[in-house]
Amino acid sequence: MTLGSVTPQPTSAVSKGTPVPTFSKADWAAAEELFSSSYPRLAGWVRRLVDDDETAHEIASEAFTRLLARWSGLDNPQSYVYMIATNLVRDHWRKTGRERNAIKIMTAAGSADPAYHPAQDVDVRALIQSLPERLRSPFLLHYYGGFGLKEVAAMLGRPEGTIKADLFHARARLKAALGEARD
Repeated sequence: MTLGSVTPQPTSAVSKGTPVPTFSKADWAAAEELFSSSYPRLAGWVRRLVDDDETAHEIASEAFTRLLARWSGLDNPQSYVYMIATNLVRDHWRKTGRERNAIKIMTAAGSADPAYHPAQDVDVRALIQSLPERLRSPFLLHYYGGFGLKEVAAMLGRPEGTIKADLFHARARLKAALGEARD
């Protein structure tokens, strides 16, 4: 999969009357290089978060489409594409959460499964989503994205020590939440 000869024309920009960005050959080559080197890792990272290949590729592709729409004003396009993907994953989780709630409501009238123990049912995605943004982003990038501390710090524009502290606090909150869920 490559950007090839496709002219970037994001739907949101076209539909709102915003001019479509123009690319120099150097910008287009840089975008091609970023896509070629980052897409597989981004799609794999998203796959671990959403647990579905097709959805992962849709989110990764949409992230790159949105990146191209804002290409000219970015200092670090790789960080930006991961932030876009993080937001799209969060949107996906919200949507699937609403769908799950609707299914629960619709099936609530049915008989309860005697072997089901709600206290043992821990929704890891909901726990991660409950973290504040400043803790959630480094947590997702480090533990799910596989990025090192220095890379996460560079992507988020924060000192490495702050990222370490944020990861510590995120783990502590998740551990406490897991303890509450099991009690």
